[in-house]
Amino acid sequence: MILGERIKRIRTFRGLTQRELGLKLGYEERNADVRVAQYESGYRVPKKDTLIEIAKILNVNYINFITEAPGCAEDIMQTFFWLDEDNRNTFHLFQLVRNSGKCSASDDKSVRYNDNDEWPAHAPVGMWIDYGLVNEFLREWCLRKEQLKSGEISEDEYFEWKINWPASSSSVDEKGYDKGNNSYNWRKI
Repeated sequence: MILGERIKRIRTFRGLTQRELGLKLGYEERNADVRVAQYESGYRVPKKDTLIEIAKILNVNYINFITEAPGCAEDIMQTFFWLDEDNRNTFHLFQLVRNSGKCSASDDKSVRYNDNDEWPAHAPVGMWIDYGLVNEFLREWCLRKEQLKSGEISEDEYFEWKINWPASSSSVDEKGYDKGNNSYNWRKI
């Protein structure tokens, strides 16, 4: 999802019109909506300080709009989150369980699945990322997706968690249980 689409998606999620966002940014009433429409269409790209102000107004983490360090763990997760918004059925996350048996150098590295579940006709390909911090983040994302699927959290709560991540992030233990130690309250309880 490109920058303008992200701004629009979050603005509409927050229930603001283009005019309202433009006025909060300090634009004149006669062209406040036009300026925001230009940002959302990609005709104009907001400067960094404007993007930070948009993030404040929309009450989201500015990393939704600005990449400080391309390729860092947070950037990787934001890329995944916005790909997930483009197509909710793209990422299927699952927690692997350690095989306690010793294996030889010709380990069987395949993950087994039952084709009578909701799996695709062809075997899916899994990926393990050898980057400790990203794995921690993915573990929590896996938990949030499971909570969404089970109805424990709503679509709005799931989106709120993503757009305020990592402030909305909490530690997840080795078994995938939420420790609930986040600094941004994203639940609507």
